[in-house]
Amino acid sequence: MADRANEGLIDLSHVIEDGMTTYKGLPGPLICDYWAREASAANYDDGSSFQIGRIDMVANTGTYVDSPFHRYADGEDLSELALESLANLEGIVVRRPFENGLSVDADAFAGLDVGGKAVLVATGWDRQWRTDSYFTEHPFLTESAAQGLVDGGAIFVGIDSHNIDDTRRPKRPVHSLLLGAGIPIGEHLTGLGQLPDSGFRFSAVPPKIKGMGTFPVRAFAVLS
Repeated sequence: MADRANEGLIDLSHVIEDGMTTYKGLPGPLICDYWAREASAANYDDGSSFQIGRIDMVANTGTYVDSPFHRYADGEDLSELALESLANLEGIVVRRPFENGLSVDADAFAGLDVGGKAVLVATGWDRQWRTDSYFTEHPFLTESAAQGLVDGGAIFVGIDSHNIDDTRRPKRPVHSLLLGAGIPIGEHLTGLGQLPDSGFRFSAVPPKIKGMGTFPVRAFAVLS
């Protein structure tokens, strides 16, 4: 198979695997055959066989996007999100290694033109994926950082961490501000270290599902 990175495509998504944990307290996905190849082969004279899979999972699994409905009952759900807020977006990366502190404050975005852009926060926390450390003491954005992104006109905000909010506190100001402004949020991104600071297009498109606020995506970037 060709090296997709050499063709300018960078995969930014985690693999979804049977039984894995994305968020403590939520069940992992159950992935299995609904129609196995062996069973299907008897239906065809030419020996053809097909697999039809089945997956039972909560929406917050793997790399996913939150729509406003995730936070607000009257917000846009997945089916109502405009493709212009999810696909072929001009992207920028803001680098704040977690070793230098978990809190990503407004100063991280000072002087940056975030208007009309997907703003991806690279902390390196994705290296902890599938470990117990991933779920605690993780990097997050502050309320003032979120307000600055809203004021600056960002149209998508993502992070390679467990949550864009500080889960040690019983508040979710970043979700509230961004989703309240109609800005989709991407969580559990990975591989942001492969991207340049700018000069790429970003996409993270969930299925068009009515009445749901979150769903996994295949997030990726195309280098200019």
